Amino acid sequence: MMKKPLILLIVSLMLTLSSWAQQHETILSDGWQCQSSAVTDGSWYQANVPSTVMGVLTANGEYPNVLEGINYKHIDKSRFDVPWIYQKSFDVEPLRHYEHLILRFEGISYSANIWLNDQLVAGRETVKGPFRIFEFDVTALVKDHNTLKVEVYRAQPGDPNIGFVDWNPRPADESMGLFRPVSIIRTGPVRISHPNVRSIVNLRTFDEAWLTVEADVENLSDKPYTGELQGELEGCIFSVPYTLKAYEKRTIRITSDDTPVLHVIHPRLWWCYTMGSPELYTLRLQFIVPSSPASADSSLLTLHSSLSTVRFGIRQVGSFITRDGYRAFTLNGQRFLLTGAGWTDDIFLRDTPERYEQQLQLVKNMNLNTVRLEGFWGTSQALYDLCDSMGILLLAGWSCHWEWESYLGKPTDEVNYGGIISDEDIRLISQSYDDQVRYLRHHPSIIAWFTGSDRRPAPALEQHYDLVRQTLDDRPMIISAKELESDLSGTSGTKMAGPYEYVAPVYWYSDEAPGGAFGFNTETCVGASLPVKESIEQMLGGYTSPAPADSSFFTLHSSLINYHCTASASEFNSMRVLSETIRQRYGKAKDLNDFIRKGSMVSYDGTRAMFEAFRHNYPRATGIVQWMLNGARPGLYWQLYDYYLRPTAAYYAVRKALQPVQLIYNYKTHEVRAVNSTLQPVSAEARLTVYDTNGQLLDEQHTTVNIPAGGHADAFTLKPLTTKNAFLFLEFPSLNTSHNVYPLSTDTDVFDWEKSDWTGTPMLHHADHQDIITGSTTECQLKERHVFESGRTIVTIEVTNPTDRVAYFIHLGLYTPKGELIDGVDFDDNYITLEPHGRRTITCTFVGQQKFRVRTR
Repeated sequence: MMKKPLILLIVSLMLTLSSWAQQHETILSDGWQCQSSAVTDGSWYQANVPSTVMGVLTANGEYPNVLEGINYKHIDKSRFDVPWIYQKSFDVEPLRHYEHLILRFEGISYSANIWLNDQLVAGRETVKGPFRIFEFDVTALVKDHNTLKVEVYRAQPGDPNIGFVDWNPRPADESMGLFRPVSIIRTGPVRISHPNVRSIVNLRTFDEAWLTVEADVENLSDKPYTGELQGELEGCIFSVPYTLKAYEKRTIRITSDDTPVLHVIHPRLWWCYTMGSPELYTLRLQFIVPSSPASADSSLLTLHSSLSTVRFGIRQVGSFITRDGYRAFTLNGQRFLLTGAGWTDDIFLRDTPERYEQQLQLVKNMNLNTVRLEGFWGTSQALYDLCDSMGILLLAGWSCHWEWESYLGKPTDEVNYGGIISDEDIRLISQSYDDQVRYLRHHPSIIAWFTGSDRRPAPALEQHYDLVRQTLDDRPMIISAKELESDLSGTSGTKMAGPYEYVAPVYWYSDEAPGGAFGFNTETCVGASLPVKESIEQMLGGYTSPAPADSSFFTLHSSLINYHCTASASEFNSMRVLSETIRQRYGKAKDLNDFIRKGSMVSYDGTRAMFEAFRHNYPRATGIVQWMLNGARPGLYWQLYDYYLRPTAAYYAVRKALQPVQLIYNYKTHEVRAVNSTLQPVSAEARLTVYDTNGQLLDEQHTTVNIPAGGHADAFTLKPLTTKNAFLFLEFPSLNTSHNVYPLSTDTDVFDWEKSDWTGTPMLHHADHQDIITGSTTECQLKERHVFESGRTIVTIEVTNPTDRVAYFIHLGLYTPKGELIDGVDFDDNYITLEPHGRRTITCTFVGQQKFRVRTR
């Protein structure tokens, strides 16, 4: 095929970027009003967009503390049976004769009628589906002063809406509202949208990359235009001529064959933060239309131009199926173990960019490299922009909410295809997928699209997805998070075999374990993950003080406690499993404080073993996603940090398990392996010590291990224990972050393997760890010093064990002089264990300055 004519321009020419007339987009974020259509007294709630109706109501002071106690149950959901009105006034400077105004909606749940200046723009029969993006040319309707009115309707049973599955109760308003931005776009007659850059990297040398620029270009006028699509990258400008017919819309692609500017020498590659630096570029695109000779502005070449920019990363993602049939991933040709957790937005979609950033920093603190978005989460591009700049990988795609009748609200094919099976639904979700891919494809952080979760797409839908892969975006497309296959796409290469409830640490190393450390486990965990006491008190509405005996507390408040587990009708809806695990492993809890401490031990050891086993078994283990990362409301299950952004014990377990260089104990073979997830080899002295519950040293070993980049090396074999319980200490003395301590038992965990199902594997017997509790101490001495630098207080805490016994599971916190927990404190380690007369230095930081004291909790 003949190459398009190419004109190379330089910055010194008359046409410079400073003269480009930028396409102007105004986000209509504040100054909205919202009210039920049933209210006719002229009163309005003040609102911002994005928001849901429940988000508006809570922001206006209704339903205080709605997520605490059982307040949520008291919401009158009938308020949302009628449509609600969003309205906003805005001014527009008079349009030039060639200009157009586009009204854009990035997310409406579930359907809406839209009016501008009392003229119907579009009706709810076409404006429906939360993952559709709608744009309307309102040039003929716009005035100097304008009123926009949007009448939103909530989803009905059977509608494929935003969904939280069984993670928490359904949103009271079914997420009705304008949950993503609304904007007006002022542009010339030719508009550029959805700019994107694909890259191919020289994976042998990394010293060159070939880019493909693509964008949708639309002629909004009734006459043809001939012009140039111009781009600027790193100070270099390229230009390609194009002609558009009247009202024509097309996708334009420019490759390195068309212009040498797109053959980048010595590119700054985008890496996940665990592998390198997430370097980003900015591309500016412009379609320039020469002025008419009769125009008074004919000397200005850019009169009819519009400008669009896109931030992108030069990187190449890959996915392949191993010889064992497991899906694995590469970034810039480098294979890596995917370690992630499952994300959810706030139950009322109230997350802000600031809250997104706080949470993603917690992700990085844990050394996780990936976040899974089951449901295309995000109330704007902010979540994805932050992952781009912070170097966090994303798996984005559909939720299983549409795959089960109990959640979707109409019959589904629960064997193969879920609920998107009718022609009408397939059309809607095909359009929705197209919109989401165009909306998000420029983000380098996204490494794959999930087109199914618990099921796989219906054949017609899968064919459409495959067409999108060929035409819109060539990222890996995974048909299901479960182990499924199709004739078109082949195997998913994934597994969703659980568990979602507690299993003992040795489970992850067991060949019989369906969810064990092999392959790509897309969602799994060890069940309940208790937050700190302050969060439980806040969540339950103050019912925990004073803390009564364990049994009486959970009997007295069982319905309240259960309500803050998950919303599952069959499992994960009480503290039954955790209570029994605590009783058998550590002994019945004496009071609430004891229950939280022992429950945290259960969560810590189980979660750490889960992640460590996948590291230990890499590359046979290819990926693991903890279910879940966070909660849409305050809860007791499936979280690494709680709704109030306070880390759980599991948070620190993950942080410990994923230290770049670490020593890992194999609960099955009793061997110790050194692992290295960095891109450089490591040689270091390793140390092993074992103490009994009286503090007597039972074993001490030293060795030097040489660990290849991204690999592992055997370090120690543990000698048989001579006491019922003991403590295993592992460390690289020269690497301050690589401390790892395991409570051990000569008793055996016994599983009922034949009764394994998707929820997990029942435990027939728990290994007895009771002497771990009775034989250890929590006594320690604390000394702190602190400095204030760059807006943060840096606290150094010296923790000393003054006793002859092991100081076990010491939980540190910072408190105000009044005894209130200080939030937002980042500890580099916590829930620590010290050898007899041992000493550790812990560092923590928080924003700002305030008086505090350190204490154990």
